[in-house]
Amino acid sequence: MSFWRRALVNAVVFVSAAGFFPQAFHVSSIWISLLAAVILGLLNMFVKPILLLFSLPITFMTLGLFYFVINGFMLELTSYLVGSSFAFANFGAAFLLALVLSLVNIVITNYLKR
Repeated sequence: MSFWRRALVNAVVFVSAAGFFPQAFHVSSIWISLLAAVILGLLNMFVKPILLLFSLPITFMTLGLFYFVINGFMLELTSYLVGSSFAFANFGAAFLLALVLSLVNIVITNYLKR
């Protein structure tokens, strides 16, 4: 799936998650969610491989479950870079959104392969 399609899917997931979990996650507009999706994509391209390399031992020990913690951290970093118009209540909310985002991206990617 191309970068822009994935960014659009992530933006839709951000807006819908903000609607489902208003106390845990805040997005001020669709444009902010699109900006956050682009920033998340760029962070995933440049910063995430370095984090994965450094966390390889703990990821191996947890049988890959630490990967979701890294995804939650990437969402928190995105929230920090975008500002207060894209915010999480706590790390648990970012972790939950990382799980949802991973699941949606897997389903969409498998659907588009057909």
